[in-house]
Amino acid sequence: MTDNTTSPTPLSLLGAGAMGTALARAWLAAGHPVTVWNRTPARAEALAAEGATVAASAAEAVAANRLVIACLLDDASVGTTLEDADLTGRDLVNLTTGTPREGRERAAWAQARGARFLDAGIMAVPPMIGAPDSGAYVFYSGSAASFDEHRGTLAVPAQTRYVGADAGFAALHDVALLSAMDGMFGGVLHAFALVRREDIAPKEFAPLLSDWLTAMAPWIHQVAEQLESSDYRTGVVSSLAMQVAANRTLLRTAEEQGVSTELVVPLADLMERRMAQGYGDEDTTGVVELLVTDTDTTATATA
Repeated sequence: MTDNTTSPTPLSLLGAGAMGTALARAWLAAGHPVTVWNRTPARAEALAAEGATVAASAAEAVAANRLVIACLLDDASVGTTLEDADLTGRDLVNLTTGTPREGRERAAWAQARGARFLDAGIMAVPPMIGAPDSGAYVFYSGSAASFDEHRGTLAVPAQTRYVGADAGFAALHDVALLSAMDGMFGGVLHAFALVRREDIAPKEFAPLLSDWLTAMAPWIHQVAEQLESSDYRTGVVSSLAMQVAANRTLLRTAEEQGVSTELVVPLADLMERRMAQGYGDEDTTGVVELLVTDTDTTATATA
């Protein structure tokens, strides 16, 4: 009989912070040999006790395995950490949070040093890593060949979503989703502030707020359809003019309640501007046109 089983892929991990440690533990639990390096060696001691090999330097960690994963503080630290490492023939996966431009530039940097490169955006916090059904996943972009080869290994800590050969796309997807989350957080905080001084229990108000946001979520798909068709007047339920009028009531209510409007004024102002341009009968989607600038973000994508 032919034995078709394969051994778990060995890998090197640069960075043993909270996220790096969670990633390492997931790979170790799945049987992957892990070589780890951290700028502060003491932080790698717990992983050594769990079976990881601790490298004395980043260059030593890189030399140990073909699959090298960086989970460091920022893009600059990736360059500094790998400055003296030989990346020839390596697959470098960058799980460090960065911008799309940094991802593209780091891809070109890695390719010039003989490595295939994947950038990534982690949609999770450390406790979600390696936890079944946590919903954690990671965006990957860059070398399709590298992703296809290591897909199984990368899927151990969290689900994987490959979003394209453009190395900047993982960070772009990551930040776009986080931006939407921040906007939601701002709205939620403003809502709680409005009722804060009244005889309304936050725990009783919370389900109403959660259910309302869930009910409004399908509007996202309508925005996508309108953007793809460039027709912001199709399927309009509540026109921009109606929403501008509602915003004015919202702002007056905040004033009456003694609540700052700084979380909601920016969007209200944009909606007023768009309506003043003569688009009161369209959906709010047209505000996107006020946000997009002509800044050139083009860069070479590394396949």
